Amino acid sequence: MTDTTDDIAEEISFQAYDDDCHLLGNLLNDCLMREVGPDFTEKVDRVRLLAQSECNMRLAGVTDAADYLSKQLEKEVSTMELEDAVPLARTFSHYLNLMGIAETHHRVRRTKLPGHMSKSCDDVFQKLISSGVSADELYRAVCDQEVGIVLTAHPTQINRRTIQYKFLRIAHLLERNDRTDLTHEDKDLLIEDLVREITSLWQTDELRRRKPTPVDEARGGLHIVEQSLWKAVPHYLRRVSNALKKHTGRSLPLTSTPIKFGSWMGGDRDGNPNVTAKVTRDVSYLARWIAADLYLREVDGLRFELSMSTCSDKLAQFAYNILAHEQQVHDDHHVSWFNQRQKKHSDHVDIPGHPLPYHIPFGADVPGFTGNANDGEADLEMPLLELPVTDVEYRTADIMGYGLIAKATPSLPKAEGLGLQPLKISSPHSSTPTTPKGLTKSGSFKKKTSSESNLNKSSVDRLLHPSLSGRPDIAPYRIVLGHVREKLVNTRRRMEMLLEGLTCDFEQDEYYESTEDLLEPLLLCHESMETTGSEVLADGRIADLIRRISTFGMTLMKLDVRQESDKHTETLDAITEYLGMGTYSEWDEERKIRFLTTELRGKRPLVPPSIEVTPEVQEVLNTFRVAAELGSQSLEAYIISMASEASDVLAVELLQKEARLVVAGEIGRPCPGTTLRVVPLFETVKDLRDAGRVIRKLLGIDWYREHLIANHNGHQEVMLGYSDSGKDAGRFTAAWELYKAQEDVVKACQEFGIKVTLFHGRGGSVGRGGGPMYLAIQSQPPGSVMGSLRVTEQGEMVQAKFGLAQTSVRQLEIYTTAVLLATLHPPDPPRSPNWRNVMEHISEVSCQNYRNIVFHNEQFLQYFHEATPEAELGNLNIGSRPTRRKKTGGVQQLRAIPWIFAWTQTRLTLPAWLGVGAGLDAVIAKGDRDELQAMYREWPFFQSTIDLIEMVLAKADIPIAKHYDEVLVSPERQQLGAELREAFHTTEKCVLEVSGHHKLSENNKTLRRLIESRLAYLNPINMLQVEVLRRLRQDENNPKLRDALLITINGIAAGMRNTG
Repeated sequence: MTDTTDDIAEEISFQAYDDDCHLLGNLLNDCLMREVGPDFTEKVDRVRLLAQSECNMRLAGVTDAADYLSKQLEKEVSTMELEDAVPLARTFSHYLNLMGIAETHHRVRRTKLPGHMSKSCDDVFQKLISSGVSADELYRAVCDQEVGIVLTAHPTQINRRTIQYKFLRIAHLLERNDRTDLTHEDKDLLIEDLVREITSLWQTDELRRRKPTPVDEARGGLHIVEQSLWKAVPHYLRRVSNALKKHTGRSLPLTSTPIKFGSWMGGDRDGNPNVTAKVTRDVSYLARWIAADLYLREVDGLRFELSMSTCSDKLAQFAYNILAHEQQVHDDHHVSWFNQRQKKHSDHVDIPGHPLPYHIPFGADVPGFTGNANDGEADLEMPLLELPVTDVEYRTADIMGYGLIAKATPSLPKAEGLGLQPLKISSPHSSTPTTPKGLTKSGSFKKKTSSESNLNKSSVDRLLHPSLSGRPDIAPYRIVLGHVREKLVNTRRRMEMLLEGLTCDFEQDEYYESTEDLLEPLLLCHESMETTGSEVLADGRIADLIRRISTFGMTLMKLDVRQESDKHTETLDAITEYLGMGTYSEWDEERKIRFLTTELRGKRPLVPPSIEVTPEVQEVLNTFRVAAELGSQSLEAYIISMASEASDVLAVELLQKEARLVVAGEIGRPCPGTTLRVVPLFETVKDLRDAGRVIRKLLGIDWYREHLIANHNGHQEVMLGYSDSGKDAGRFTAAWELYKAQEDVVKACQEFGIKVTLFHGRGGSVGRGGGPMYLAIQSQPPGSVMGSLRVTEQGEMVQAKFGLAQTSVRQLEIYTTAVLLATLHPPDPPRSPNWRNVMEHISEVSCQNYRNIVFHNEQFLQYFHEATPEAELGNLNIGSRPTRRKKTGGVQQLRAIPWIFAWTQTRLTLPAWLGVGAGLDAVIAKGDRDELQAMYREWPFFQSTIDLIEMVLAKADIPIAKHYDEVLVSPERQQLGAELREAFHTTEKCVLEVSGHHKLSENNKTLRRLIESRLAYLNPINMLQVEVLRRLRQDENNPKLRDALLITINGIAAGMRNTG
C-alpha cells in the first residue's frame, strides 16, 4: 500500500527527509522575504502554525480543540485580501511540491544503500531458483518477456514542463548535496544554486495560459526519453543481465528487450477532435527525428572512443569497402573520407511553432569541440598523422581527426554483400551535387593539380586495400561509424523535409528506415571487438547503444491509434449507402460479419475514389491512409474504444486493408511493415461481461484466425478499461468485473490456441485502476500474465515514475520481476467457490448503492457541481482533449479524469470507495466476516483491492470535505453530503474489520507519516480554495480569482500526489 507512484513500499530515512524539507522550506522562506516582504511571510507562518496545531490536535484525538483551531484557520483565510490570497496559495503549493521532491529523492536514496533490495532482479531470480524453477526456464522466461509501457496524454499532469524541469534541477542538487566529499566551498556553491532555482521557481508563472496541442503533448512524452529513459534503459538492462548471469550462467542477449515503450500522444483521437491524421503523421516524423538525433550523439561519442585499429577480417572488409566507394571519384579530386565541418546539434533553434525540438548543445565533453556562436557549427580541427610514403601521399581524415597516409597497394576491393552501390559524386562547387547511393554526402573534395591527380589505378588500389601489416594504420571502427553517422544525418534531414511538406529525394539506402538496418553495422563492430580482445570495450558504450536501439527503435515509442467504434460504423454507413447496399449500422451482427469477411477475402478495393463523404468520415479515411503510409514500423496497434461486437474489429481490418491497397497502388510497392494489430477495448461493465463472448465469436471466424496466425504470430491483444467501468459501477464492482473478464478472455483464446496479451488501461488514481504496479500485477487472475503485458502510464504518473533516471530503473525492474513472478508463479485463484459467491454479493450491493446515488438521486448532479470545482477544471489547460464527450448530459458524458479529479480536490475521494461499505456491510451482516478475513489473508486479488481502498480512505479528510459542503452547497442539498460522509465512515469501519487493522494505513507507516507531514500545508490550500470558489461564483469574470483558484487546484494536486 503506497502513495501514488511508488511501487517500493519500503521505509525512507525520515531524519534525512526532514532535514531536506527544512532546508528547502527555509530557502523558500528566504525567497519570500526578498520577493514579497516580511509582513506577508508573517501571515504565512501564522496560517501554517494554525494548520499544524489543528492537525496535531486531531491526530491526538482532541477533536474539540481541533475544531476550534479549524474555525480560526477558516476565519484567517476568509478575511484575507485577494492580493494576499494568490501568493499564499502559491507559497503553500510550492511547499508541497518541494516536499514531494524531497520524498522522491529519499526513495531513490534508499535504493543506493548497500543491502538486499526487495523486488529487484537479483532478489526475485534467487527466490525463483530456490523455489525449483530451473536456470533454463528462468533464462527463457526473461528473454521472452514482452512488456509494453504505453505513455498517454490523459490530462492529469498539472505542472507545466518548465516547472517540471525546475523540480528536476532541484532534485539533482539534493542528490549532489548527499555527497560526502564536498568541501565547504562546494556546499556554499550548492546552496547558492538551490537559492537561484527556488527564486526562479517563485518568479515563474505556474499556470498554463493556453491549452497544449496534441503535438505539444507528444513532444513532452518524447522528451521523457531524453530526460531519463535514455540513461535508465541501459542501466536497467545491465541489471537484468548481471542478475541472469549470476543465477543462470548466461547474460541477457544484447538485443533482448523485456520492456518497450509505446505512446498514445498524437494517436489517441477518441473524443479529441484535435488529433487528426496530419497530427499523427507529424508526431511520427518528429519521433523519428528525435531518435535519429539521439543516436547521432551516441555515434559521435563512439567514433571518438573507438580509435583502435585491430579488428576482425569481416569488419576490416566492411570498412575497406566503404573507403573504396568513397574513393571512386575522378582522378582530379582529392578525396577526404568525411567532411571536416559538420553541422552539430547546436544549430537547433527553439523557434515558436517550429516542428523540431530544441536540444542542449552536445559535444562539449569531446576534445576538440569549439562552438561557433555565429553559425552554430562546431569546428573539429585536429592534426593529421602523416606517415612517409614513396609514391604519392593519400590523406584521409575523419571527423575526430584520425589521419592515414600509406603506400599505394594493388587491387581495388569489391563491395559485395554490403548493399553499397558505385559512388557518384560531383564537385562541391556544382550547383546540383549528386548524392552517393548507399554512402551519401560524406566527402568534401578539393580540386587537385594535374600532377597530383596523375594516379594510376593500381596505386589507388594499393592504398585502399593494404596488406595485413598495414592494418594498424587505419581506424576501421571510425570508418564504419562515420558511414552510420551519415545515414543518420540523412534520416534526420529526411524527417525535416517531410515535416515541412517538401519532396524528399533520398534513395532508400541513403537513410535508416528500420531498426534492423541501424543495428547491423553496430553489431558487426561489437562482434569484431569481442573476437579481437576488446571485450571490455565491447561491453561499454557500444553495448549501451545497441540496447537503446533495440528498445527504442527508429521511433523511440511506437504510436497506437485509438478511435471510437461508432466512427468506423459511420464510415461504413457512408460507403454502403454510396454503393447502394443499404445502411451498414442497421444490419444485424451476422449480416455485418458476412459482408465484412467477404470483402476482406476479396482482392478488389471497396471504396471508390470518387466517393463524397462528410468531413468526419473523411478524417477517419485519412487516418487509415496515414496508418498505411507509416505502417507497423512507426505504429503499434489500432485500439477500438467502446468495442462491443466482433464486427467492430472486422470493420477496422477492412478499412485498414482498403487504405493499404490504395497506398500501395500509389507508391508502386507494398506498404511498409505489416497491418496494425487491431485491439478491442472493453470499457463499460456490460462490455466487460461480454468480452469473452466477443473474442470467441471473433476467433471462430476462419478469416480472422488465419489472419492472426499469418500476420501477428497467432497473437490477439485485448484491452480492458478501468476508468469508465469504475465511473459506471463503482470501483469494487469494476475491479471484480475486470477480474472475471480477464479470466474469460484468456480461456476463450486458449480454446482456439491463440496467445493473448492483456492491455490494462489504468489511470494514476485508485478510482481509475491506479495503485502500485507490483501489487496490481501480482493480483491478476492466474494465466492472464504469461510473459506479456501492456499497460498505460498517464499524466502525472509519467513524471513520477520516469522523471528521474534512478526511479526509472527501479520501476522498469519492478515491471520485469512482477511479470516474471506472475508468469512462473501465478497468483492463487479463489480457494473456495464460495469466495466467488461472496464477491458477487458484495459487487451487486456495491454497484446498486453506487448507482442509486450517482445516477438515480436527482440531487446528486447539482450537489456535485456545487461541492467540487468540476466546472472550473476546464480552465486549467492541462490537456488538448475536452473534459466531456458531449456538451450535454450528466455524469455519463463526463470523462473519468475530471470526475476523479474534482473529488480529489475536496479530499472526499468518493469514486474510489462509494458503494464498497454498503457491499461489505451486507456480507458481514450475513455472518460472513470470517470468510472475508480469510479472503483477505489468502487471495491476492481481494487483498490488493481492500488495501487500495484503505489507502484512499487514509488520504481522504472528512472535516475538509464537510467544510466544502457548509460553504458552497445549497442548504437543501447538504443532507446528501452528510449521507455521503456517513457512507465514508461505514466503509472505513468495514475495511478495517476485514483487514484486521485498528486504524487506516496501519500496515504502511511510511505512507501515514508522509500524509501527516503534508497536512499543515495542504489544509490551508483547501480552506483557501473554498473561499476563492465562494467569491468566484459571485464574480465569475474576475481573472485574479480565477488564477487564485487554479493555483489552489495545483497545490492540492501536489499534496494529494495524484489528480485523475
